[in-house]
Amino acid sequence: MSNIIVLGIAGGSGSGKTTLMKNLIARFQDDVTVLSHDNYYRPYDELTIEERRKLNYDHPDAFDTDMMIGHLKELKAGHSIECPVYDYATYSRTSETVTVEPRKVILVEGILIFENHALCDQMDIKIFVDTDADVRLIRRIRRDVAKRGRSLDSVLGQYLATVKPMHEQFVEPSKKNADLVVLEGGKNLVALEMIIDRIQRHIDSN
Repeated sequence: MSNIIVLGIAGGSGSGKTTLMKNLIARFQDDVTVLSHDNYYRPYDELTIEERRKLNYDHPDAFDTDMMIGHLKELKAGHSIECPVYDYATYSRTSETVTVEPRKVILVEGILIFENHALCDQMDIKIFVDTDADVRLIRRIRRDVAKRGRSLDSVLGQYLATVKPMHEQFVEPSKKNADLVVLEGGKNLVALEMIIDRIQRHIDSN
């Protein structure tokens, strides 16, 4: 499908990727579909929940990125896919999948999507959302405590043990693969208008 445009939206945990995506979804509505890297965490069904809890989920190896690339190629070819559903409470996938339909605009989001060159090659525009580390940490605490049932101690422990070092080792260096670096994500209205205009021009030209 030549009229499909694929946007990659990366950035550190709590950087504002979701806000940017919500703005794009609100603008293009039924023309948008979203593929989230988080849904492609490996299930590790062979491990107990206690063993799964101790794994490093901020390392590229925690994801089945090859499956995601295959699904993205299917969507670009005009085919629907069955996307896995990840359960943060059990650190594994559920038995259910969600049908994702191909649309004119495909948003691919995740903290590590620019770390994988094969995945980057499937994207037309790569956007890195850049936000100060202290702001990202506050947002992560609010999200994980309120929405994922984590305790403050567990969130901070995970941040210091894996999130911060993996951000410095993988996420921050992957910024060089971006076409556009957006400060403060969806709150950057100038950048948002530029991105919307670029997508609209692509849609209009096909």
